[in-house]
Amino acid sequence: SKMTVKAVKMPCTSANVYTKVPDGGWGWTVAFAFFVVEALTYGIIKSFGVFFNDLMESFDETNSRISWIISICVFVQTFTAPLSTVLSNRFGHRLVVMAGGLLVSTGMVIGSFARGVVDMYITIGVVSGLGYCLSFLPTVTILSQYFDKRRSLVTAVASTGECFAVFSFAPAITALREQIGWRYSMLTVGVLQLGITACGSLLRPIVIREQEKVKAQPPEEPTETKYMLENEQTCTSIDSIDSGVDITTSPSNVPGKTKAEPKSEEPKQHGQNPVGNNSTPLAPKTKLLDFSVMREYSFICYAFFGLFATLGFFAPSLYIIPLSRSLGIGKDYSAYILSGMAIAEVFGRISVGWVLNKKPIRKIYIELICVVLLSVALAAFPFASGFWGLMICSVYFGFMLGTVAGTHIPLLAEDDVVGIERMSSAAGVYVFIQSLAGLAGPPLAGVLVDTTKNYSSAFYSCAAGMVLAAVFLSLVRPCKTGLCHRHQQQQQQQQVEESTAGPPPELPDDFIDMDIGKAENSGKGSDSV
Repeated sequence: SKMTVKAVKMPCTSANVYTKVPDGGWGWTVAFAFFVVEALTYGIIKSFGVFFNDLMESFDETNSRISWIISICVFVQTFTAPLSTVLSNRFGHRLVVMAGGLLVSTGMVIGSFARGVVDMYITIGVVSGLGYCLSFLPTVTILSQYFDKRRSLVTAVASTGECFAVFSFAPAITALREQIGWRYSMLTVGVLQLGITACGSLLRPIVIREQEKVKAQPPEEPTETKYMLENEQTCTSIDSIDSGVDITTSPSNVPGKTKAEPKSEEPKQHGQNPVGNNSTPLAPKTKLLDFSVMREYSFICYAFFGLFATLGFFAPSLYIIPLSRSLGIGKDYSAYILSGMAIAEVFGRISVGWVLNKKPIRKIYIELICVVLLSVALAAFPFASGFWGLMICSVYFGFMLGTVAGTHIPLLAEDDVVGIERMSSAAGVYVFIQSLAGLAGPPLAGVLVDTTKNYSSAFYSCAAGMVLAAVFLSLVRPCKTGLCHRHQQQQQQQQVEESTAGPPPELPDDFIDMDIGKAENSGKGSDSV
């Protein structure tokens, strides 16, 4: 049956009520909003490097102290993910994203007037970081609720907003900075990020309410025919003395007739509404944060996958230009390598979305293959030489990064992990666990580079983390099927025990009542004798 909307016309602030997952409709507007939110959150974070040299000169700070601005921002963004889940379940996705957009813009605007690097730690690192969390996570969660069959493809395509932002914002901000300076350029970026608030206003809630199916009531048999059939089933005649019945079977003389009418009124007395009543039962209270996902081994393995995979997400984009410069490649050509990585990431996200949209397919295995190939890409960087060698590695890495980065959070909605019902809570806990690697990853790679005096060690550490991520990802499906099989075995064993006990024999209630009544009458007659 075709999906229908139960409301005739709804204002933009009302919820969309569907009889099943729409796989379109207002979901396309939500997908566009997610595209813009991706561009104004992760796209700005990845393009923030264009301000590094200006900040070092203005504040007279080292590269490591300036890099802590983004490290703190990413850590706060991921560490506060459970808070985002709680607020979304309490106040709705729309209000949370709009508030997050205000925080992002406020932190960036105030940061443009900062007088020291510590001021930026607070404004961009803490304030904007919290805003990034409140903006991104609820948007991707509600987008997954609007789609089912097309979820992987739509989410992957919408997530390319980050890639287009890196490709376009970096040169645009660079050109603007040369004209009006870095402070006014950062102020312009902060004002532009108010668009997140506008996108948040488009996130209309969705309610899936199945249509009530009214079963046709079978026609009632006449009372006289009913009792004649009951007596025939007992192999006795209606006038037989053995049956214990010596009365006529007219409706006025049937004892069950007086009992049938009160029984028909019982549902109304207990508050059960008849079919067609407009009143609806109260919905069960939704948990603000469901920690039951932590008891599932499949989710625990998937969380460890995200923890180690995060080690390889940001390091190449941070160290690809220093690595190219150490190989004697010019500054302009090094920028081309980073742009090639961003373009390849777009194609990677779209390609994996198209593949995961095919049926039937086990999406968790496709993700595992992409993670393994991403590990190979990270390990290949130290063996590259010259401009074209690094360009090939960067394009290959960007493509594989797109296949993983665009799908690892939406895959939480699959039944192999936790399912769409608990995705909101699972995403909050999952991103919170990622925050540990997001904070420790870049400094750890920096320590290795300072110790070995070689940028290759940073790529080796990222490759090692991605290999561990592949190991934990390969355990997700076995853990899920093992728990399911164990639950099914317990259910089957319980069913076997119930079948061996056997149900008690069923007898017609009215016939038993009539026999009991006859026995009482005969007992009274014997006493009188």
